[in-house]
Amino acid sequence: MPKRVDHDERRTEIAQALIRVAGRRGLHAVGMRDVAAEAGVSLRLVQYYFETKEKLLLYGLQQLAEEFGERVAVRLRAAGDDPGPRETIEALLWTSLPSDEESRTFHLVYTSYALLAVTDEALAAQPFLKRPDAAEDVLTDLLLKARDAGLTEPGMDVRTEAISLLAMAAGLGTSVLTGQRGPDSAAGVLTHHLDRLFQGGAGVHVK
Repeated sequence: MPKRVDHDERRTEIAQALIRVAGRRGLHAVGMRDVAAEAGVSLRLVQYYFETKEKLLLYGLQQLAEEFGERVAVRLRAAGDDPGPRETIEALLWTSLPSDEESRTFHLVYTSYALLAVTDEALAAQPFLKRPDAAEDVLTDLLLKARDAGLTEPGMDVRTEAISLLAMAAGLGTSVLTGQRGPDSAAGVLTHHLDRLFQGGAGVHVK
């Protein structure tokens, strides 16, 4: 009997090939033919699963986001059975910094996608670009819990601080990619800012 094809697995394999190539060359330089070669399949097969490059990019980025969530979960487990708001925030921010090959690829590919979407209407229309809003909501909720628990200043504007943290992490991540500073230096800047937000000093940090 012919081998039964797991279509979800095949899509994932192709998406992971996209991520690998984009991590080496940048998303702007990746075509469907490049992805097919990396995955060891025909261009026709890539086109069968993903009719357009935009659909392939979207699926690949969704795969990237899922892997990011898995790495965050690993850091949270390392923080103990019941990590608090600060530990959870640190897990999110630290995971986004390009400190290893996986996080470097995440930051590079995600940033490349956002830049391409500025001039590509088809990419800009994809729902993936709404993910920053979701991250902002998560951080806002965590900061709200911290404020309600008396861990921060009572009058802290949680939404503004969430936006600031995400923007700071993104900028620091880019500075690590370009070699301006190392991951530890970037993490130190974030720690400094979190120490100012949270009462009681440095506390416990997840690294």
